[in-house]
Amino acid sequence: MAGAARRRDGRIAQERMLEEAMRAIAEDGLAALTMSALADRLGTSGGHILYYFGSKDRLLLEALRWSEELLTAERRALLARRVTAARKLDQFIELYLPRGPRDPRWTLWIELWARTASNEPLKAAQEEIDDGWRRDLEALLTRGVEQGRLAPVDVPARASELLALLDGLSTRVVLGQRGADRAGALERARSAAALLVPPA
Repeated sequence: MAGAARRRDGRIAQERMLEEAMRAIAEDGLAALTMSALADRLGTSGGHILYYFGSKDRLLLEALRWSEELLTAERRALLARRVTAARKLDQFIELYLPRGPRDPRWTLWIELWARTASNEPLKAAQEEIDDGWRRDLEALLTRGVEQGRLAPVDVPARASELLALLDGLSTRVVLGQRGADRAGALERARSAAALLVPPA
């Protein structure tokens, strides 16, 4: 019983660290996030954070995983809604795109993408997260086609193309490129989705 309590307390401690890391990235940017800065925000020591995560790379990956788990729950709820396939696709796009240039989840994605070439475990973890989005989008499109709400298309190809487009739009928003904001990205993504996966 005591062991179970310690494990539960450990999970709570880790979640608090991950939540605070995401908050710090949103407020101050990723460059300002150090183990000691995070420890100061939490009122603990850098060694305590290292005990749970071992390195900053591992902390960033686990923060991304934690954030994505929350979105996975939202995505699954979205797929279960009784709305048209077109509306579900629109909601999927809204969920996928960053909230703005300081979106911590997308800031992490961009940072970790740059590190995957030399880090196989990181690459595998990112591919696993990506696969969840791809599978759910393919399921959404397949159901829409089967119900006659979306035109018959090559679902895997269209899902891959749409996700690549969303990644590009998201990167532009997070990097704060000129003329790139969430509203514009949503408009472009919706236009592209209507062409890639037209209604039946």
